[in-house]
Amino acid sequence: MSDNQAFDHSVDLLIVGSGAGAMSAAIRAKDLGADVLLIEKTDLYGGSSAMSGGSLWIPCNHLMKQDGVVADTPEEALEYLKNITEGQVPEVKLRKYIDEAPKMLSYLHENARLNMFSMPAYADYYAETPGGKPGARACEPHRFDGRLLGDDFYKMREPAVQELIMGRMSMTATEARTVLTGGPGWIGLSLKIGLQYYLDIVGRFKGHRDRSCALGNALIGQLRLSIIDRNIPLWLESPFEEFILEGDRVVGAVVNKQGKRMRIESKRGVLLAAGGFESNDEMRKEYLPNPTKAEWTCANPGNTGEVIQKGHDLGARLGFMDGAWWGPVTVVPGEERARMLVVEKGLPRSMMVNSKGERFLNETAPYDDICKDAYRVNSPDATSVPCWFVFDATFHKKYPAGPYYPGMPISKAHLRDGYIKKADSVRELAELMGVDADGLEKTVEKMNAYARDGKDPEFGRGETTYGRYYGDATAEPNPCLGPIDTAPYYAIEIYPGDLGTRGGLDVDENARVLKEDGSTIEGLYAVGNCSAAVMGPTYPGAGGTIGPAMTFGFVVAENLFGES
Repeated sequence: MSDNQAFDHSVDLLIVGSGAGAMSAAIRAKDLGADVLLIEKTDLYGGSSAMSGGSLWIPCNHLMKQDGVVADTPEEALEYLKNITEGQVPEVKLRKYIDEAPKMLSYLHENARLNMFSMPAYADYYAETPGGKPGARACEPHRFDGRLLGDDFYKMREPAVQELIMGRMSMTATEARTVLTGGPGWIGLSLKIGLQYYLDIVGRFKGHRDRSCALGNALIGQLRLSIIDRNIPLWLESPFEEFILEGDRVVGAVVNKQGKRMRIESKRGVLLAAGGFESNDEMRKEYLPNPTKAEWTCANPGNTGEVIQKGHDLGARLGFMDGAWWGPVTVVPGEERARMLVVEKGLPRSMMVNSKGERFLNETAPYDDICKDAYRVNSPDATSVPCWFVFDATFHKKYPAGPYYPGMPISKAHLRDGYIKKADSVRELAELMGVDADGLEKTVEKMNAYARDGKDPEFGRGETTYGRYYGDATAEPNPCLGPIDTAPYYAIEIYPGDLGTRGGLDVDENARVLKEDGSTIEGLYAVGNCSAAVMGPTYPGAGGTIGPAMTFGFVVAENLFGES
């Protein structure tokens, strides 16, 4: 903290961060006449938003009606959120989100470059819960032409490697479902994506990046172009260092702009939109369930939690610090970030087991729940952190598994270093894994029986709308069940990873940062993963992270600069 003295630069609103929440706030504030500055601590903009699936979970969105899909009402959305957040989030915040999210989406569609479509087949993660929907609340960005950004495109953070075909070619979430589950036409679609990539001759001379952007890169590309349209400055390599106070009010921040320490005045306040603490090992060990490691995250390596710590030092209350946007991950040797198993975990001819060789969860549950379950049942006698993803030769031929696409030869290096285990029998595989061989054999026998019946009486695999989404429609009678009976057999070690942490500075329904006594810290706002999650301990559906970040960034701008 620093007392107010002379300033080196002055703006109406200083925004710390450069992800979707930060950009949404900047666009609306600028349109309302504000002088805005975005600062980003790394040399790349976009944060975890750029690495994400790019979806937004927006109940009652205008795209539903436009696309002629399932209807929705605010009452149903509130019922759903109240049910899944279990009373841990004030109703006023849930109502605020439901009211403002559709407005944000419509505004950025009509007045900026945002261009999305609803996903009618992508269900809420708990669609069977009262108020849940079988699809269309999740919206996905249309592909974005990165060439519109010129050289600035190469300053955008790259997609997560798991989102790319062969580590290079972008695919939308809709395309990924077809390609990765071996759906009808997946070979032709893969060839089309590859042809589009290689026909960008200029792009191939410039490097490996696919300029036909999808997912998070498409979302950030659309928002970045909207920022450029408005001449909103974005400073890279400019980390936030400390708050500047006038009495108890935040009036600016000290920023290290490419090595030069600058005092920035922010006349109406400072908005923190700088991500969580997932890449900070010390904070993970202090707040998250253990064991945990920063190498298990799929998120932005720049997210190390400084703004959360600085806000807490200022007297801010913290919330949901023991949670993350969880997902089972594999840590591939030599890769910078972990890969999350979103698609493969529920496909036929596979299962997840503990050190006893036994299943302990429903593999088709939302990825957030997979890790919660793993921590909940983890014990020295039956270790589920880490656990194992087991599959057979037919699975390997038809479906993806971590870094391996269908039928892709197994790396000899991965066999030598033990990243992947391979054996001609289930018992031999168990020995390589270091798990109970009798237990694994019995579990395989059970799974094969379940596959014949199409029912999983233990955990209900493949029985929910969301659970079946990434199944194989050609597998009958259950798209998520198939016998594990074809040698050789394989196993990959799985960890409870994340897309980011969900805990941070507690805020009210207007994203104002709260003190321990519930009063506000004047001039300080927070959205996204550096704030306590609006969705509390749960994950409503695809885009349940970025949707709230963008919405409450929009709300901050409206409240600060809109007509009173």
